[in-house]
Amino acid sequence: MPLPIIKEPPVKAKPSVDMDVLASIHPELMDDSYVYVHCHFENHAENMLIRIWRTTFLIDSASTTKAQLIHAENISYAPQWTIVPDRQPFSFLMIFPGLPKSCAQFDLVEEIAEPGGFFVKNIQRNETDVYHVELR
Repeated sequence: MPLPIIKEPPVKAKPSVDMDVLASIHPELMDDSYVYVHCHFENHAENMLIRIWRTTFLIDSASTTKAQLIHAENISYAPQWTIVPDRQPFSFLMIFPGLPKSCAQFDLVEEIAEPGGFFVKNIQRNETDVYHVELR
């Protein structure tokens, strides 16, 4: 049986964008920045378990704009658990979409229907949008 002949797809031209449309887009809507929150936890116990819920937000103190968690590293999403080494410090990273340029301070809030959610109030905004918070 002969092998099929594979044809190269036709070369497509790049799409054009109307300059009036491009100029009408507000720059703040084109913001592709992220907010990185490094969380540090001093574990003073044994057999400690920790997790993060997808209902974790950064909330702008002035406008109440919510930025929902996009991704987390080194921690499990609920309902799974991460084992924290006995009596050892533990760190994880959360990534959120960018906050409004007008945001000067925000809260880190894990909205869950049980006690024990993370809550860090009045985090001062900085130019890098990289933060280190201590969880207790």
